[in-house]
Amino acid sequence: MDSPILILTNARLAPGFDARPGAVAIQGGRILWAGPMADLPAFPGAERRDLQGRIVTPAPIDCHTHLVHGGHRAREFALRLEGASYEEIARAGGGIVSTVAATRAASEDDLVAQALPRLDALLAEGVAVVEVKSGYGLDIDTELRMLRAARRLGRLRPVRIVTSFLGAHALPPEAAGNADEYLSDICLPALRAAHAEGLVDAVDGFCEGIAFSPAQIARVFDAARAFGLPVKLHAEQLSHLGGTALAARYHALSADHVEYATAADAALMAAAGTTAVLLPGAFYALRETQLPPIAAFRAQGVPMAVATDANPGTSPLTSILLAMNMACTLFRLTPDEALRGVTEHAARALGLTDTGRLAPGLRADLAVWNVTDPAELAYRIGFNPLHSRYFEGQEC
Repeated sequence: MDSPILILTNARLAPGFDARPGAVAIQGGRILWAGPMADLPAFPGAERRDLQGRIVTPAPIDCHTHLVHGGHRAREFALRLEGASYEEIARAGGGIVSTVAATRAASEDDLVAQALPRLDALLAEGVAVVEVKSGYGLDIDTELRMLRAARRLGRLRPVRIVTSFLGAHALPPEAAGNADEYLSDICLPALRAAHAEGLVDAVDGFCEGIAFSPAQIARVFDAARAFGLPVKLHAEQLSHLGGTALAARYHALSADHVEYATAADAALMAAAGTTAVLLPGAFYALRETQLPPIAAFRAQGVPMAVATDANPGTSPLTSILLAMNMACTLFRLTPDEALRGVTEHAARALGLTDTGRLAPGLRADLAVWNVTDPAELAYRIGFNPLHSRYFEGQEC
């Protein structure tokens, strides 16, 4: 017997906003049909739900987070206000390394319990897919523990969790000055173990002067390729080190941050099909002044995703709506670009082809908003207009 059909009627559909009343038909957790109500096919026996003119979008996707970690770094926030730079804090044993200590001390249950409130904040704004990275363990046991905790989040809440292995995030104190040995002895064995346990959907790295060189990241990417895993990269956040070109060479799903990327990098990304993930929360928190090459991305047709970069040090942000506002205000994206950045382009940044758009056959992960214009989603600050959220066709 066919599963029942639910039709959301008297809606307005976005992106591609159309002022005419629209409808979305859902069956078996998938979109069966979407379009103007005037063209709605007959679906005998379907349940109808009147949305009274509300706007429906694909459920937002947060395609870059560090949601699982121990502790916080509020003191470093104060240090930055006193004038310390990100690099100075990192080289003095703060930054990522301080979170490593807190994360290593946390059990899997602790990591899940600490991550759930952060996840719930995202879900309250309609988010249906969240990417979660490892990278705060920097030893084999803790990297695996972080990824197991991330997988558990997807069993505890109605959300799709996509994991990225980020063993090449920083050097732990015990490996200071020995990056190549760390990769050989810890990072690559941890990746092998995580892949064998089915914990990894993609492989990430931090290509920066305070982290790993392009040649070192290439070793990690070669291992990912051997396992058949896609790659992505923190690239050109603090300087131009060549990470974006490396990401393009490996046909990475995404290059993230990219403040110091160039027009030439944009051309390479376009040719490789690599999405630019913009992270305005980190730009804001670090008081960065170097803007990503937005005009070059537009000119080259590089898709631009937007994400929170939720992390304890440089982007303690768990609001996808505020990330949209920041992308518009700080980077001058249009509201439509910001909305596409957290829907279809965010899906692309994760290699997902079954979500992020209102199209037949895709997952019925939807957000219904109490707004009259989709631009309101990026325009308002500190206001959540979510009316309801659908995950695989079920209101939740």
